[in-house]
Amino acid sequence: MDENWLKVFIAAFFEVLWVIGLNHASDFWTWAGTIISIIISFYLMIIAGRELPVGTVYAVFVGLGTAGTVLSDILFFGEPFKIGKILLIVVLLAGVIGLKLVTIDKEQEGEQS
Repeated sequence: MDENWLKVFIAAFFEVLWVIGLNHASDFWTWAGTIISIIISFYLMIIAGRELPVGTVYAVFVGLGTAGTVLSDILFFGEPFKIGKILLIVVLLAGVIGLKLVTIDKEQEGEQS
């Protein structure tokens, strides 16, 4: 896996953290952590978008963030487990993986020319 895709995955991880923070932050430190997570998340996504197709980066970022947030809600915050919700997350992740597989990095395009 290319380091730019790794940045997208890390950015999605921090997206999950800031989304949870927006819902649960209640004091200075939790709000500070939420803001830091937002900054890290968007910084990594923007940096990765300089080398990868922006539309694909954003789709992967949002898809992984959504899946991670839903799974975190189920695992850590008592959200009811519903098989339909999990199946839709699997479909979402399949789409994200498919986008990544069919996307050609700019560096690879230059090598092929």
